Amino acid sequence: MAKSLRSKWKRKMRAVKRAKNAPKELARLKLALAHGGTGEISMNDIQDIATVVPAGKIKEKKVDVDMEGEEVDDGKMDMDSKRSKTTQLDEHGQYPTWMSQRQAKKLKGKRITKKSGGKANKKKKGIAW
Repeated sequence: MAKSLRSKWKRKMRAVKRAKNAPKELARLKLALAHGGTGEISMNDIQDIATVVPAGKIKEKKVDVDMEGEEVDDGKMDMDSKRSKTTQLDEHGQYPTWMSQRQAKKLKGKRITKKSGGKANKKKKGIAW
């Protein structure tokens, strides 16, 4: 498959960006490597390389997520109220939200043909001779 002009341009711009940011990236890597052997790193040096988040905030987020999960977790699924298994309609005559409109229309057509007893009075597509 041929390469489009857009993909060629994107590739070219990524290369330019890499060339532009290479000195900064190299300096960061050298700094990290220099501090890596000693074992002593100050927070100011790390903040230049990566974002620093205190451990307390991370633990609080995990606790909040756990608490939210416990409220809903009662072992039962959320069931829609009164839904017919054959027609998928609920008590108000609505199809489920996850069903596509095309599928709902198809089921509705089947339901109408069953009611009428045979073929529905539907105009045929095409030219009538």
